[in-house]
Amino acid sequence: MDPSREFMRDVKRVVVKVGTAVVTRPDGRLALGRLGAVCEQVKELLQEGIEVIFVTSGAVGVGRQKLRHQRMMNSSFVDLQRPQSDLDGKACAAVGQSGLMALYDHLFDLLDVACAQLLVTDNDFKNPAFREQLLDTCHTLISLRVVPVFNENDAISTRKAPYQDSTGIFWDNDSLAALLALELKADLLILLSDVEGLYTGPPSDPKSKLIHTYLKEKHDDMVTFGEKSRVGRGGMTAKVYAAWNAASAGIPVVITSGFGSKGLQRVLSGEKVGTLFHKDANRWVALKETGAREMAVAARNASRRLQALSTAERRRALLDVADALEANEALIRAENDADLEIAHQAKTSPSLIGRLTMKPGKITALANSIRVLADMKEPVGKILQRTEVADGLVLEKTTCPLGVVLVIFESRPDALVQIASLAIRSGNGLLLKGGKEAIRSNAILHKVITDALPKSVGPALIGLVTTREEIPDLLKLDDTIDLVIPRGSNQLVSQIKESTKIPVLGHADGVCHVYVDKAADVEKAQRIIMDSKLDYPAACNAMTLLVHEALVEDGRLEKLVFALQSSGVSLYGGPRAVEKLRLPKAANFHTEYSALACTVEIVEDENAAIDHIHEFGSAHTDCIVTEDNDIAEKFLQSVDSAAIFRNASTRFCDGARFGLGAEVGISTSRIHARGPVGVEGLLTTRWLLRGNGHLVSGDRGVVYTHRNLSNEESVKSFANGDASCNGSAH
Repeated sequence: MDPSREFMRDVKRVVVKVGTAVVTRPDGRLALGRLGAVCEQVKELLQEGIEVIFVTSGAVGVGRQKLRHQRMMNSSFVDLQRPQSDLDGKACAAVGQSGLMALYDHLFDLLDVACAQLLVTDNDFKNPAFREQLLDTCHTLISLRVVPVFNENDAISTRKAPYQDSTGIFWDNDSLAALLALELKADLLILLSDVEGLYTGPPSDPKSKLIHTYLKEKHDDMVTFGEKSRVGRGGMTAKVYAAWNAASAGIPVVITSGFGSKGLQRVLSGEKVGTLFHKDANRWVALKETGAREMAVAARNASRRLQALSTAERRRALLDVADALEANEALIRAENDADLEIAHQAKTSPSLIGRLTMKPGKITALANSIRVLADMKEPVGKILQRTEVADGLVLEKTTCPLGVVLVIFESRPDALVQIASLAIRSGNGLLLKGGKEAIRSNAILHKVITDALPKSVGPALIGLVTTREEIPDLLKLDDTIDLVIPRGSNQLVSQIKESTKIPVLGHADGVCHVYVDKAADVEKAQRIIMDSKLDYPAACNAMTLLVHEALVEDGRLEKLVFALQSSGVSLYGGPRAVEKLRLPKAANFHTEYSALACTVEIVEDENAAIDHIHEFGSAHTDCIVTEDNDIAEKFLQSVDSAAIFRNASTRFCDGARFGLGAEVGISTSRIHARGPVGVEGLLTTRWLLRGNGHLVSGDRGVVYTHRNLSNEESVKSFANGDASCNGSAH
C-alpha cells in the first residue's frame, strides 16, 4: 500500500460517481459492458462490508439517443434531408432517466443487489427539512444494504449551465457527489472518468504525466481547463473543482478510470492509481519533486559529462566507489540486517531471503570486482573498423554508450553495485528500481556510490526509483530511456516486455539443464550436479537434471539421486523418472524452483536430451557431462542456449566468473547481447567520418576506394586520438 493511500484501510463508506463517458459509448449508446463491470465492483465492495452511495450521469445522453431514434422513425425522407434542430436537454433528461435507472435496476438485480433511485435538484438542498429527510432515507437504505443511486433531475432543474450560476449549492453530478459525500459523512469519494486521472497534458501525449497526488500550489498553474484544457477532457474541469472542494472539507477524493474491471478495488486496496485529492497532500508531494522524465534526462546529461572525462579519470571514479563501499561496510551491513529482519517477520520465502542476504565478505568481493572493471582496457571509443572511403576520407566505426539504461531488479542488493559499476565503466546514465524487500540496502548502497562520484559528473548519473508506481511512467519514456533490463521472476520480465516500447534485454526463466551422458565419469558428474544445484539454489542457473537411460541400468543414477537427496534436495520426476525412481511427479518441466528442489528425467540419448532442452529449457545455460568428445561437440554445437558447457557446473555462467568484472544480468535474447551482459552489452556503435571538404555531388569526381586500413593504423589512430565518446548514440 502506497504511504499516501494508507487511509484507505479505514474507509467504510464511499461515494462512487460514474461519468457520462463511462456510462455511454462515443456514439451515445449505453456502454453495457462497462456499466456491468462497475456494478460488479460495487457488489464486491458491499460483500467486503463497505457502504456504497452511487451517483450517475448519462441520463441526457441516453435520452438524446432515444429521441433521435424516435424522430427518425417518425420523419419522412424529405424531413430528414432538412437541417435538424437540437433536442431540448430537459426533454432528453426526462426520457433518459427512466431508461438509465431501469438498466441499473436490471444489472444490480442480476447480482442480487437492490438499488433505489433518488432524483434531486440544487433547490431541494436549500430546504433544511429536505436535507434531514434525505439523510434519513439514505441511512435507512444503506442499513437495508440497498444502493442509493443519485442523479441530478435535469428535467426540472432551474440552474443555468455549469459555472454560470455561482449561487447554486451544486451545479452538476460531480459537485452533487461531493455534496453527498459531505452530507452523508463518507470516508472517500471516487470519480470515475474515461482517463486514468489528471494529467499534466493531453493523456494521448507521451510527454504528459499522470498526477498521482494533486497539490494546488504545484499543479494549479500546470494544468489549464475548459476549451484550452491541457488534460484534453472538458468534463475534467468539473471533476477537479468538485474534488478540490470535497478534499478541502476533509473528504479524500480519487479521480480514476471507470474502464477497468477492478478500478474500485485497486483504489480501496491503496494502490497508487488515479489522482488523489487530500487535505494533507503537502505531506506526500514535494513542490519541486523529480519526475520520471526529469530523472532520465538528468541521468543522460550526467552520462555525457562522464564520457567527457579521460580514461584515467573514469578509472579513478571506479576505484573511489570501491573504496567507499569498503569504508562503509558496517553501515551497509546494518541496513541489510534491517531489511532481513523485516523479511523474516513477513515470513518471506527462504529463496528470496537468500538473494537478499549480503553475506560476510560480499562487500569486499564487490569492491574487488569493481577494481577489476577499473583495470580493464578502455571500452568506450574503441575503433572496431577503419576504412578509407576515398582519398583523404576516413571512416571509423567506434564504440560508445547506449545512453540511459533502466534496470529493474528484485531482491538482490548486490545487483545494484554490479549494475552501477558497469554503468560508470561504460559511460551510461542509469536508473535503478530494486525490490521493496531491499529498500534500505538499496538506499544506502546508492548513497555510498553516488557520493563517491566525481563532482563534475554529479549524483544524477545514477537515479534510484523508490516506488513501483513510478515504473509505468518510466516505461513510457521511449524517447529518453534506451534500454530496459529486468532482473527477476518470469512474471516481472513478461510484464515489462508487455508494457513498453523501449527495447528489453533479459531472460524470463532460468530453467537450466545438466545432461549426464552414458559416457560420463560418475564421480565427475556427481561433483558437477552437486555444485550446480547446491552452490546457490536461488540462482537462475541452478539446474534441472537429465540422465541417459544407461545410468539407470548400471546403478549410476541411483548414486546421483542419493547424493542430491542426502544434501536436502527435493527431487521431482518426469514420467520416466517417476516410473523408475518412484519420485513425486513434477508439476511440469518449466518449473524454476529457486530452492533446494530439482526435476529429474531419463532420456534415451543425447538427441533426446537436446530435444528436451529445446522444448522445455529457457535458452539460458545447459551442460553435458561426458567423456565422449564427439557427443560433447554435437551437444555444444546443437543446443541453442546463451551458454553451453561441457563437464563444468552451470554456476560458471556469471559475468564475474567469465572475466567481465560484473554483469547487469544474463540475456537469453538473440539480438544485441546474449549470456552474461558486461560492459560490451551496454555499448553500441557510431560512425566517425573525417574528410577535407569532400562532397558527394552526385558521385561525380569521387573515386571510392573502400580500403580496409590495417590494424596497426587503427591502433595507432586510437592511441593518438581521443578515446572518449562525448554524447550518446541517440
